[in-house]
Amino acid sequence: MSERWSAILLAGPTASGKSRLALELAQRFAGTVINADSMQVYDGLSILTARPDEADLSAAPHRLYGHVDPASVYSAGAWLRDLEPVVAEVRAAGRLPILCGGTGLYFRAVAGGLDPMPVVPDEVRARWRARHEVEGSAALHAVLANRDAQAATRIGPSDAQRILRALELIEATGEPLSRVQTGAGTPLIEGERALKLVLAPDRAVLRRRIAERFAAMVAAGALEEVAAFRKRPGAMTGGASRAIGLAELGAHLDGQIGLQDALERSTTRTRQYAKRQETWFRHQLDASWRRLGDASQLATTELSRSP
Repeated sequence: MSERWSAILLAGPTASGKSRLALELAQRFAGTVINADSMQVYDGLSILTARPDEADLSAAPHRLYGHVDPASVYSAGAWLRDLEPVVAEVRAAGRLPILCGGTGLYFRAVAGGLDPMPVVPDEVRARWRARHEVEGSAALHAVLANRDAQAATRIGPSDAQRILRALELIEATGEPLSRVQTGAGTPLIEGERALKLVLAPDRAVLRRRIAERFAAMVAAGALEEVAAFRKRPGAMTGGASRAIGLAELGAHLDGQIGLQDALERSTTRTRQYAKRQETWFRHQLDASWRRLGDASQLATTELSRSP
């Protein structure tokens, strides 16, 4: 394990090349790549969520990929709880933790920006999800606005997962989210001893990569993967159901749209998502993070320098 860095945190939008860079760093510094992407945690959609393939997995250790049942709903807090023993195991083995992903909230959690969340009773969660099935997101957003107007202004009326999570926490704690979520958690990774990187390719380069990657996903068997995934009990109502391309390729399988249309819609959604990621990283990550237009800008000498 590197004696200079306690960990490497590698963030970036989808298709920015961060997984490839993480693998190279793991091979160079005896590291273990740890997933920090909210979709790659789920089992069943390895192609569609661009999880590391078998060649990558054999080239360096990878953790927290595909370990969550797609029928469940997984939170940043749950990821942080899963992450803590993994980081300890990686360090005990003398390896360098390399956290890689595109979910900004996960990186905030690592830095101590999340509070320890109370456990929501199963019956509370089940009740709100049953109401959502009947009433829909917009109706529950109105309920949230009545119970916690401040939270409702931060959560869009179509963001079902966050609406449900907010209502569950409010009922479980009896408090508005502003009192539950203070951003005063304990950092898991020591920020001053971590190398923090954000890959931020030129927008035109990223758009091209997104289009090329989605076409490659279909060529690699994404349609077959989606068909199998839709047959899994609860998969289409769990957290993994939000994966970009799942609805579009499903619509093609159902004969509703052509394959090219499905590809174009999926590519457009991915580009929109990448733009939101870029905006989050630009405004939420402080000056201790180094922005790279390309992985080649990261020199070996810089990696060897003591923080």
